[in-house]
Amino acid sequence: MSDPYILVLYYSRHGATTEMARQIARGVEKGGLEARLRTVPAISSECEAVAPDIPAEGALYASIDDLKNCAGLALGSPTRFGNMAAPLKYFLDGTSSLWLTGGLVGKPAGVFTSTASLHGGQETTLLSMMLPLLHHGMLISGLPYSESALLETRGGGTPYGASHHAGADSKRALDEHEIALCRTLGQRLAHTALKLEPARG
Repeated sequence: MSDPYILVLYYSRHGATTEMARQIARGVEKGGLEARLRTVPAISSECEAVAPDIPAEGALYASIDDLKNCAGLALGSPTRFGNMAAPLKYFLDGTSSLWLTGGLVGKPAGVFTSTASLHGGQETTLLSMMLPLLHHGMLISGLPYSESALLETRGGGTPYGASHHAGADSKRALDEHEIALCRTLGQRLAHTALKLEPARG
């Protein structure tokens, strides 16, 4: 059996959510676990497009086994009208086999998002990603107000999960508070997974 890892699973269109995923992965590794970065392919509303098995750049596409075998999950998406993006929802809609077997029950999970506008639905998007995770029986980990960055941020950051304000052109880089909160989320997931692992074994 492979070493335990936190799956950092995300969809990104312009790169901001990808950068958040990388910062969360750093937090996971600081917390003592491997971070496995995975993404999902875009989907088409006109017909089912066939994506290559390996993307041209960036993280590999996620498989159900990546999710099944993880010790914990960080799930990220840009905001689409206050909701998670369709490609991520499409992937999650295909996880019924894990729900039937209880494959994710008792594993920690956290969520993250990036928006073009400061009040563009960050919190509702985070909540939308929590819903299927709760149905899977995962243990949701947010960000506590003991994190000073949560009180000091002028950009993203919520108790529901890490967030980022990318700006109308999607080019605003993560600021120091957003980076700190991404890393904290990753570290919390790693610490929680390590505490739960003996109980699961």
